[in-house]
Amino acid sequence: MKQGIHPEYREVVFQDMQIDFKFITRSTAPTRETIELDGRTYPLIKLDTSSESHPFYTGAQTRIVETGRVEKFRQKFAAKTEQVNAAAAEAVKAKESAPKVAKAKRAK
Repeated sequence: MKQGIHPEYREVVFQDMQIDFKFITRSTAPTRETIELDGRTYPLIKLDTSSESHPFYTGAQTRIVETGRVEKFRQKFAAKTEQVNAAAAEAVKAKESAPKVAKAKRAK
């Protein structure tokens, strides 16, 4: 590896600001802040959320019931589907009765 072109890979403290959870890991993320933890000074990266506070990981995420969504969609478009089907049935009836009317007029 060439010297001087790679970012410094060091131990860093990430702090979740929502619940004040801190964990140490290695990173190249730049920061100017530091924190004293376990008798050592580490660079500090502040986070809005982490796996400790994010609803997806904590199980607090509200789940949308899929059947409710599907039923709501079906109800919303059921009336429109019925209208389309009725219009199509009328068109078929009109098409079928049109030749009969024309034959009846020619017969007179």
